[in-house]
Amino acid sequence: MADPKVDKDLCISCGVCTQVCPEVFELGADGTAEVKADADKNAACIQDAVDQCPVGAISA
Repeated sequence: MADPKVDKDLCISCGVCTQVCPEVFELGADGTAEVKADADKNAACIQDAVDQCPVGAISA
């Protein structure tokens, strides 16, 4: 799987990604989702976060 990315222009700060895949995603200081610096880029939950993002802000 490719490295996960968050489109901050689309992110609505709902936090779904941080709930389904906390080992990869966190909410940054601006309130939008971001990939953690020490993220497990092979985490099985990344696709779940992509699929569950209500605005399609996450890609992998």
